[in-house]
Amino acid sequence: QVQLVESGGGLVQAGGSLRLSCAASGRIFRINAMGWYRQPPGKQREFVATIRGGTTNYPDSVKGRFTISRDNAKNTVYLQMNSLESEDTAVYYCNAEVVSTYAVRPSEYWGQGTQVTVSS
Repeated sequence: QVQLVESGGGLVQAGGSLRLSCAASGRIFRINAMGWYRQPPGKQREFVATIRGGTTNYPDSVKGRFTISRDNAKNTVYLQMNSLESEDTAVYYCNAEVVSTYAVRPSEYWGQGTQVTVSS
């Protein structure tokens, strides 16, 4: 099995910054991609950022403000969030596409989520 553990959430004022981290551990043979999703209060989960190899992808809502990066040696992905807005308030979830040891196909894993609250 593979575990994803997020950290770095919290309360920040509008215009501020936060950095989220997500560390993957367990029976990992290869991590194909890692990413972040979020679920605002009363809304569905939405895509925030992904990194696959050296390629990153963002929706327009966070492009230019959020940056995803990855430390392959640590199996860790980061999300640097700048110029935060009240609309960024959500539970942020880490996601990874992982080929586990002895597996032939990748599986998708999720972290438990970390709360980010932006006060206006």
